[in-house]
Amino acid sequence: MSNSFEKFDLFNPTEEHLMLRQMVKDFCQTEVEKQAEDFDRKEEFNLPLFKQLGPLGLLGVTAPEDCGGSNMDAVAAVIVHEELSTSDPGFCLAYLAHSMLSVNNLATNCSDFQKQNILPKLCSGEWVGCMAMSEPHVGTDVLGMKTTAKLEGEHYILNGRKMWITNGTIDENKTPADCVLVYAITGEKNGRPEISTFIVEKGFEGYSVGQKIKDKTGMRASNTAELVFENCKVPKSHLVGKEGDSMLHMMKNLEIERVTLAAMSLGMAKRSLQIMVKYAQDREAFGKPLSHFGQIQKYISESYAEYQASRAYVYETARCLNQHQHRLDSDGVKLVAATMAKNVADRAMQVLGGYGYVSEYIVERLWRDAKLIEIGGGTLEAHQKNITKDLCKYIEHLN
Repeated sequence: MSNSFEKFDLFNPTEEHLMLRQMVKDFCQTEVEKQAEDFDRKEEFNLPLFKQLGPLGLLGVTAPEDCGGSNMDAVAAVIVHEELSTSDPGFCLAYLAHSMLSVNNLATNCSDFQKQNILPKLCSGEWVGCMAMSEPHVGTDVLGMKTTAKLEGEHYILNGRKMWITNGTIDENKTPADCVLVYAITGEKNGRPEISTFIVEKGFEGYSVGQKIKDKTGMRASNTAELVFENCKVPKSHLVGKEGDSMLHMMKNLEIERVTLAAMSLGMAKRSLQIMVKYAQDREAFGKPLSHFGQIQKYISESYAEYQASRAYVYETARCLNQHQHRLDSDGVKLVAATMAKNVADRAMQVLGGYGYVSEYIVERLWRDAKLIEIGGGTLEAHQKNITKDLCKYIEHLN
């Protein structure tokens, strides 16, 4: 441990966390920052840059060491997402889909055989992973999905379409992700669909990319695609757990997904605040810096307070996730942080005026990217429903 106790706090609880944050910051300064605007403009995923995260131990940040991971905790995952998002939220979203929705999901729910055969490729960067739940007509209503899987001999036959899949394709040629976790209906129990989880690999017969989603408002540096499964043959060995286990899998992984999405909001808000403050110091009006004027002070001070409040909530929830599941607050942090980041980016644009509306000053990209967090990984309305439902069951959380 370092002799400087002040370095370690809620946001960097150990020397290992502090070193991780500095490593990611350095990587952003040297590699991520310089490419962010270009790949946003081109609406392309920077696959070579993504693969550089493998040797740094970031692609399997929460995965076991014997599977190629770094075996770190939820706070570490939050640190990586916060720092990457200060430079390139779109690239970070692709990272989240791989490291949290795919790798962490596998590490939490798969058999030892599946982990040993699949996780090392994902942790090294040899493979790019994703997760497919949403469908063209179904998002939050998971039980309304239509994708099915039927066992025939030694294979499941998978049929259906998945939509809005981050990392669904990894290039402009519609090359599928190397590994996708797919949720599908395998039967019915007590009048409700039984949903099961399958590992589908690139090259499986019947697995292809439909359309790549273009012209998104934000997060353009991450690819979003439709995935098509037409009589896709999936070996029995690629069923995760047992038939009907998917709801358990989802619950085990949703918490860290939502906390890391909230961490992305922190990164966007922090960068917006930094740009806003510097501009207000440097730019003058009527012979005085903009920071002299009350309305600008209001924008800056409210943004700082809201950012710090959200940051404390996110990191405390991540700390608690290391001990137990906590859906109430994983919903809560995303509900609060998502809107906070959008509002802070909006204020930054207002402070910069015309300069805030063009790409040179970055905040317009952050503003576009921030909106996605209010929709993806659970809408604001879904979080409001979950929180209310949980509080009605467990009112002691308010004590």
